Amino acid sequence: MTDCGMCETPVEHGYLCPGCTRALADRLQRMPRLYTALEAFLAPSTAREPGAGRTGRAEAPLPVSEPVLNLRGPGGIVGILEDWRTALHAARRWAPPAPAVGIPNRVALASTALLHSIDWISTCWPEAGDLSREMRDLDSDIASITGARERPRGTRLGPCPAEHTDGTLCGAILRLAPGGQLVTCQWCTTTYPPATWTALRDLIHHDTAQAA
Repeated sequence: MTDCGMCETPVEHGYLCPGCTRALADRLQRMPRLYTALEAFLAPSTAREPGAGRTGRAEAPLPVSEPVLNLRGPGGIVGILEDWRTALHAARRWAPPAPAVGIPNRVALASTALLHSIDWISTCWPEAGDLSREMRDLDSDIASITGARERPRGTRLGPCPAEHTDGTLCGAILRLAPGGQLVTCQWCTTTYPPATWTALRDLIHHDTAQAA
């Protein structure tokens, strides 16, 4: 039993819990779209800065938005993804990735390559937590510009107590969405209506104590 490298939830095997594995896969999958979306924000804002007079600033503004340029440039999204892809190849003792042409193509290839190894990453790679955190932070940096933030994750309840046919427990983290009236496990799809929440809480406390 180890802790998930991202959320520190106990996991029986590997380095990421099912929920954090899915979140990492989602971020990798949408990274090419986020890179493309940033293009619309390259032009700097024309709004007057707080405190500026009627005539605005004396110096000329930058022709592009520097934060967006940094994310779309060689050291931004593409550099981060390719560094992780290179590290993945080294960890799996594969040949170094073949070079690609064009930053959009490189972003797509690197993110897809990482996504194809998501199962190995989550179960076999000690660096999985660091990768997940960097993808989360990168996603957040892009969202601060585009406004396309991830949906709130909701209230963390604890591990799902549903029992599989072989007697093992699901263990995926349950969350109650903001304003939600039904708790649904995103891993095994078991649902918990409000009438069961007291019993659910007791089961979660019991299973957590047993795992400890």
